[in-house]
Amino acid sequence: MFGYIRPVFTRMQGEEQEDFRSCYCGLCRCMGQRFGQISRLLLNYDFVFLAMLLWKGKEKPEREMKRCPYVCFRRKCSCRGNADMERAAALSVILSWWKFKDSVRDEKALKKAAGAIAMMVMRRAYRRAAKAYPEFDEAVERGIAELSALEKKNCESIDETADCFARILCSAAEAETGDRRRVLEQLLYHVGRWIYLADARDDLQRDEHGGAYNPLLFRFTREQRTDGTMDERLRATMLHSRNLAGAAFELMEENAWSGSIRNILYFGLPSVARAIFDGEWKNRKEKLRKDEA
Repeated sequence: MFGYIRPVFTRMQGEEQEDFRSCYCGLCRCMGQRFGQISRLLLNYDFVFLAMLLWKGKEKPEREMKRCPYVCFRRKCSCRGNADMERAAALSVILSWWKFKDSVRDEKALKKAAGAIAMMVMRRAYRRAAKAYPEFDEAVERGIAELSALEKKNCESIDETADCFARILCSAAEAETGDRRRVLEQLLYHVGRWIYLADARDDLQRDEHGGAYNPLLFRFTREQRTDGTMDERLRATMLHSRNLAGAAFELMEENAWSGSIRNILYFGLPSVARAIFDGEWKNRKEKLRKDEA
């Protein structure tokens, strides 16, 4: 379910683009230092967004030019990490581990084998991250088990399944306190709910042909899925979640990455949603992947 959090760089000023990329590279380096170089391959924009949300303080971190082993050792601007970024790195490893485990359980041969290999390679990194944040690890395991149970009984409620996934992301705020925890939980919950619905709509055709579980197949009739009824309702509920996430964000104290977070919430999520509903997201995602390589 990762891959739906995207910034819109054309909506960023030059300095904001540099800020975002420095955070991306900073998190990548932090993951490598804390959990081994192979863990850097897990990095995606979703985890960068999480790192930005968890960061405390308005002051921008120092930047330094470092050579990147994944782009022919070119020098790239990387921000210096802190305890908040280390926490984001650990949570990213834990989320990835359980995603791999879920693939081993639910996917078909090729993805099942890929998930098993990834688990084997990442076992040491996962154990280190889970030891550092056992409460989060337990929350993710519990949430994945609940979601799997709903899938096995072919749950017709998209709200129930989306709520289950949203609570997994919400648990990333457990280490926070006071108003910050309450607001961050709300933001993560509604972003998580949005991600689940986006993923369900994006995978609808594949799941229908492959016989995989998708709540939309049980919630809506074939006629509703083709006459626009389903998309109309999904657009409305996804917009509602996006708006609630934005409202929660506006209650948070500004931090070093607030500009990038706003860009993702107010431009990135709507842009991805439009591409999904228009059937253009898979091609667009592939183009973005090539551009990033």
